Amino acid sequence: MHVTLEQLEQWLTTPSEGEHLEFKEAKNRYDFEKLVGYCVALANEGGGHLVFGVTDKPPRKVVGTSAFDIPERTVGGIYERLHFRVTWTELEHTGGRVLVFSVPSRPVGQPVEYKGRYLMRAGEDLVPMTPDYLQRIFAEGQPIFEARIAHKGLGAEDIIRLLDTQSYFDLIQLPYPVDRQGVLERFESEKLIEADNGNYSVTNLGALLFAKNLDEFDRLARKSVRVTTYEGNNKLTIKKDIVGKKGYAVGFEGLVDYINGQLPSNEVIGQALRESVPMFPEIAIRELVANALIHQDLDQSGASVSIDIYSNRLEISNPGVPCIDPDRFIDEYQSRNDKMADLMRRLRICEEKGSGIDKVVSSVEAFQLPAPDIRVGQARTTVILFAHKELTDMDRSDKLRACFQHCVLCYVLAEKMTNQSLRERFGLNNRQTDVASRIIATALDENLIKLEDPESSSKRYAKYIPYWA
Repeated sequence: MHVTLEQLEQWLTTPSEGEHLEFKEAKNRYDFEKLVGYCVALANEGGGHLVFGVTDKPPRKVVGTSAFDIPERTVGGIYERLHFRVTWTELEHTGGRVLVFSVPSRPVGQPVEYKGRYLMRAGEDLVPMTPDYLQRIFAEGQPIFEARIAHKGLGAEDIIRLLDTQSYFDLIQLPYPVDRQGVLERFESEKLIEADNGNYSVTNLGALLFAKNLDEFDRLARKSVRVTTYEGNNKLTIKKDIVGKKGYAVGFEGLVDYINGQLPSNEVIGQALRESVPMFPEIAIRELVANALIHQDLDQSGASVSIDIYSNRLEISNPGVPCIDPDRFIDEYQSRNDKMADLMRRLRICEEKGSGIDKVVSSVEAFQLPAPDIRVGQARTTVILFAHKELTDMDRSDKLRACFQHCVLCYVLAEKMTNQSLRERFGLNNRQTDVASRIIATALDENLIKLEDPESSSKRYAKYIPYWA
């Protein structure tokens, strides 16, 4: 692919490197073996561009590079080692020479290795691909996880025994069919089962959502949700540890009720009486649990959605890393498991497409809690809800996270963050404008937000938008 200066300018404004871009400053030189390693990783991740002469942290700047001064020789060396053709483009930018290597995607179902190592990127590092990542590549071309068969060779009576068919019709708000054939036809139309000459198979989708007991499906038993309640704010003492048995759809309400029952409550004093209020808004719990189920990487073996309850926080985690940058969770949406997501929405278990995380943030703000923290590991994504803290007890990261998420929420609602709106978010009075101003100034310095109108000199009436807007 031939890269133009216009394309480069667009890349400079991207909020993160993502799956298909890798920036390297490399003003003077760059190790050839490491370049080969990055070509392997990019090919394994679907192809992309390795850009030399640009800083890798936003806001990105062109600094120029003198690395690989004979690109033809460089791509020839890559071909000798990897046996696929990398192309190159040399650009003369006002900031200096930029060299772009364009790496093709690997063949379907075939990961690329170099010196016996299958590489992938993890932050700034090149690391060996995990067994699950390799397994997903080798499985390409096969049916998606939801469409694979969980149990086959069944009779009609087995379907009724294994799956909670009544709950499906209750959730979808349809009358239960008058005969068994009507039930089977409906389940077949939803791709929950497959029929073949009088025999039936249950798909992974059917079992994961409607199993009466997931232990009946050997390969799915480890996909059950686990809820662990701890004595304090660490893992030293476990109070309760349960693993759900029901499918996600039929067990969802019971799961949310159980989580709420395990959470401590806060006492607030009204005009005359003390009243107990939940530690976290239920809509936030419902949406985050549903998201964890929908967006988990189902191809990861031996991994499941986990919910950890502590005295001061709730952690909800799922296998897999997000399909989109966590900074865009509030305003964008990309489902990992489309069939499951579609059906769970039609069953009204979760919100409409793209309207879930904004409700989480909005409800957290209404409870005046610290902003949720989204943490992405190598193979797992965790969202943390924190118990109430006064602003004076919040650390720097708490304040910045809340400011950024409030700014994004305002942007999604076609509004703009101001000093006043941030004061309202933190429960500050009109005399505390300086407190909000300091938080805003720090968020500006950290490039989390920016002025809507950079030309405006008014701080009092300034409006702010997310850095990526």
